[in-house]
Amino acid sequence: MPADQPLTLGTAGHIDHGKTALVAALTGVDTDRLPQEKARGISIELGYAPLELPSGRHLSVVDVPGHERFIRAMVAGASGIDLFLLVVAADDGVMPQTREHAAIVRLLGIPAGVVALTKRDLVEDEGAELARLEIAELLDSGPYAASEVLEVSARTGSGLDELRAALDRVAGAAASRPSDGAVRLPVDRSFSLRGIGTVVTGTLWSGSVAAGDRLAILPGGREARVRSVQVHDQPAERAAAGQRVALALVGVERAQVRRGHAVVTPGAFPESFRLECDLRVLESAPRAVRNGEPVMVHHGTAEIPARVAIPGGGELAPGAAGRVQLRLRARAVAAAGDHVVVRLTGPAVTLAGGVVTDPSPPRVRRAAPAPAARPEPVREPEPAPADAETLYSRLAATPLTPPAIGPADERAVAHLVATGRAVRAGRDLAFTEEALATAQAAVVELAGATGRVTLAQLRDRLDISRKFAQGLLEALDARGITRRVGDERVLRRRALEKTEEP
Repeated sequence: MPADQPLTLGTAGHIDHGKTALVAALTGVDTDRLPQEKARGISIELGYAPLELPSGRHLSVVDVPGHERFIRAMVAGASGIDLFLLVVAADDGVMPQTREHAAIVRLLGIPAGVVALTKRDLVEDEGAELARLEIAELLDSGPYAASEVLEVSARTGSGLDELRAALDRVAGAAASRPSDGAVRLPVDRSFSLRGIGTVVTGTLWSGSVAAGDRLAILPGGREARVRSVQVHDQPAERAAAGQRVALALVGVERAQVRRGHAVVTPGAFPESFRLECDLRVLESAPRAVRNGEPVMVHHGTAEIPARVAIPGGGELAPGAAGRVQLRLRARAVAAAGDHVVVRLTGPAVTLAGGVVTDPSPPRVRRAAPAPAARPEPVREPEPAPADAETLYSRLAATPLTPPAIGPADERAVAHLVATGRAVRAGRDLAFTEEALATAQAAVVELAGATGRVTLAQLRDRLDISRKFAQGLLEALDARGITRRVGDERVLRRRALEKTEEP
């Protein structure tokens, strides 16, 4: 690919594995710009920087948060990238968000990338080799199995030149985005500047933009005129697809455009409450995708609650693929060929991903009642793992602040969930049913006449940390006891019915 064609590189990886430090070492830009990011030492929002490679090629770098609580920001950033930089700390190896970020990159169809084995100065050769083996196992037999792995240290600068050269090689083989089509800029940030007005930023997916162009903001269709264009904080006559772009807009207020909107050529893209997709469930998914299941759909920078409609009913098991319709609670701005990521709402984990086949399909018909079938033969249940009771005792010892679930506990916790003795809340949390009942009673009491409760209220009532209060509320969301609305939970009617049962 010509060296002047713009491309976007996105980071991926677990929290505290050195993504932001590595980007700063490569580009000279600290992408943690928020005061709370500085105070906590972690990335919370997306960060951006320009990177010049040895060939003279320029990449736009998107640095994403690594904490599991900020996965939605990670997906928003990863949706617009052409190449990935997977970061794994040599002293830590492959961790939960390493796996989830790698899965998301794959679901989004990112074609290629490079792996950086960071903090190499902190481990001996044996430790680095162990981390390399974990990386090989993670990427084995997938589309990224042949990715280069470079050992680097952001602190000493070791390996950075080799990493730049590897990124140059991958970028040279990448395909560019179409600059001659309709404009589509998924917005990831909007703000106001004195004397300039409303500014939106994002990665330009297609087309090109210049001052004076008239564009539409979707959903909604409000039109605006481009006052000026910047690429990485530098004025530009025209921005091309694949670049990080800031547009100053005339005719729209800051409150009328936000992350999740798209700035597009008027009339070029439909707005729809439905997306038809070819969906594939991750082999590592905790369970099947079920017909009628409430999920969160990530498309571009938008995060939209939805339900899955599977033609004919049924479900898609882990590792399976099929055509589904995603029925959205807000309008999407999509095109055929776009990628989506589907996550559970509680526990909040990545479940599946797919490709849009129809961005505005007709509503699928409900399946006709199935004819009566012969009764299934009675099957004996899977025997309880030997450590199921041990795990239950651990959970019950401190029911509202249980110990973390590790990989060795997976079979045991699955058995406890299947037999109705425990409930899963995220990748590393599980609560006994008794603990969940305690939380439900507290939520009902706190909600009182308003029917609403906040995470902070539950945290204080149960005298637990935010982490455990969040896990309990997500489990109650999944049970249909509560529903998240902004920063509050709203009680569903069934919550009161369950509380009043004898």
